[in-house]
Amino acid sequence: MPLSMAGTGEACTIKRVGGKEETRLFLEKLGFVVGAVVTVISETGGNLIVNIKDSRVAIGKDMANKIMV
Repeated sequence: MPLSMAGTGEACTIKRVGGKEETRLFLEKLGFVVGAVVTVISETGGNLIVNIKDSRVAIGKDMANKIMV
């Protein structure tokens, strides 16, 4: 399922990162790599604040839909 469907407080393991090459590289630099654990902190209007590798990152719904957990 895409990360955008994960519940608040739910820890998920990233299975696949989709999208264009530049999008995947951007997400990889933020720490969104296969096998990483990501936790949804909050959701507002589809936009997510997630905790990944001891950092909080805000991503839009379109980006979250490209991250499969």
